[in-house]
Amino acid sequence: MDAYQAYMREIAEPMRKELTNYDFEELTTEDDVRGFMDNSKADETTFVVINSVCGCAAGLARPAAVTVTNQNPVKPDRLATVFAGQERPATAAMREYIDAAPSSPSFALFKGKELVSFTARENIENRSIEDIMMDLKEDFDKYCAK
Repeated sequence: MDAYQAYMREIAEPMRKELTNYDFEELTTEDDVRGFMDNSKADETTFVVINSVCGCAAGLARPAAVTVTNQNPVKPDRLATVFAGQERPATAAMREYIDAAPSSPSFALFKGKELVSFTARENIENRSIEDIMMDLKEDFDKYCAK
């Protein structure tokens, strides 16, 4: 690993922990992503955060995701994260399931393997964290209720 990569890993570590400390499973390889997604049951919901070092949007995305997944009574069954710009093969593999233009940070909500909601970066940046959380809450209430 060269000095730049080591530096970026160090910078990204607290950003990873913002999610992994709250039960988001970090998927770091293409095989991790495929195994995780292939184990989706048809009636399960999976919430994926594509993490990023981008301060403007990611600084809103991570706290919004953590707050709603912890406080909303209706929750996804599974939580996962990939880190754009850090684990590129894992991120590329997850984006194959999303079938939308690459965007980071972003949120994807699946029912089984079917994408039911996608929130791209442009729907995160320059918005209030409360509005982002309300969007996530509405998606969870709509798609995760049993």
